[in-house]
Amino acid sequence: MPQKTSAIKDFVAGGFGGSCTVVVGQPLDTIKVRLQTQPLPAPGQKPLYAGTWDCALKTIRNEGFFGLYKGMAAPLVGVTPMFAVCFLGFGIGKKLQQTTPDQQLTAVQLFNAGMLSGVFTTAIMTPGERIKCLLQVQAASSGPKLYKGPIDVVKVLYREGGIRSIYKGTCATLLRDVPASGMYFMSYEWLKRSMAPAGKEGELSPIRTVVAGGIAGMLNWLVAIGPDVLKSRLQTAPEGKYPNGIRSVFVEIMKNEGPQALFKGATPVMIRAFPANAACFLGYEVAIKFLNMIAPNL
Repeated sequence: MPQKTSAIKDFVAGGFGGSCTVVVGQPLDTIKVRLQTQPLPAPGQKPLYAGTWDCALKTIRNEGFFGLYKGMAAPLVGVTPMFAVCFLGFGIGKKLQQTTPDQQLTAVQLFNAGMLSGVFTTAIMTPGERIKCLLQVQAASSGPKLYKGPIDVVKVLYREGGIRSIYKGTCATLLRDVPASGMYFMSYEWLKRSMAPAGKEGELSPIRTVVAGGIAGMLNWLVAIGPDVLKSRLQTAPEGKYPNGIRSVFVEIMKNEGPQALFKGATPVMIRAFPANAACFLGYEVAIKFLNMIAPNL
C-alpha cells in the first residue's frame, strides 16, 4: 500500500528533507555562486577561478574548509520552511487535480502540481537566496566586508531599500523555480513508479530513493541553471546596475559573454544536485514513514 500523506505530514517531512539538502549541498552551492558572479578578467589576465576545482581549492586555502559553508545559516533557516512549503504545495497541487484520493496523476498533472509548489516557495526563497548570495560573494572578495552575517544583511538591505531590496530578484526566482519545480516533482514521481517492485507501486528502498531523488535533482537543475545565473547576477549587483531587472542582466550577458555564460557554475550544480536532492527525498521519505508510524491517523 502507498504510504499515507496529509498536508501536515508533507509540511513536516518536507522541512526535514530541506535541512538534509542544505547540509549536503552547501559547499558546492558556494562554489556555484562564486563562479557565476566572479568579475570578468581584464584583457590579458586570468579569471579569478579557472573552474570548479580551482574555486574549491582557493576557498579552502584562503578561508579554511568551512569557508565552503559561508552563508549557510540563511538557507538553513530559509530552506527548511521553504521545502516544507514546497512539499505542501506539491501535495495541494496533486489534490486539486484528483477526483478521488487514490487517483494516479499523469506526468502533465504532476508537472502542474510541481509548478504550483514553485509559486508557493518564492516568498521564502527570494530573501534567503539574496542573503546567501551576498554573503558567499563577499567571502570571496578581498575588499571591505559590508555584512557581519545574515541578520546584518537584512538590516543593511532594509535600511538601503526597504522590503523591496530584500525581495530583489523575485521575478527571477519565479522564472527559475516554477518550471524547475515542475520538472523536479514530475521526474521523481515518474522514477518512483518506474523503479518500484511489482505490486509495490510508489514504495522504494532507500537506495532506489537516493537514485530517484538524485536524478530528479539533476533534471531540476537542467531546467533551472540559466535563470539561476540571471538571478545570482541580479541579486548580488549594486543597486541601479540593472534598471530593467533580469532583462538588463540577460542583455548584458549576451552582449559581453554570450549564451555559454548562462551555464556558468553548471559543473558544481550538477555534482551537487545528485547528493543534495538524494538527501532531500531520502529525508522526506524517512520522515513520512516515521510520522505514519507515530501518528497514522494524522
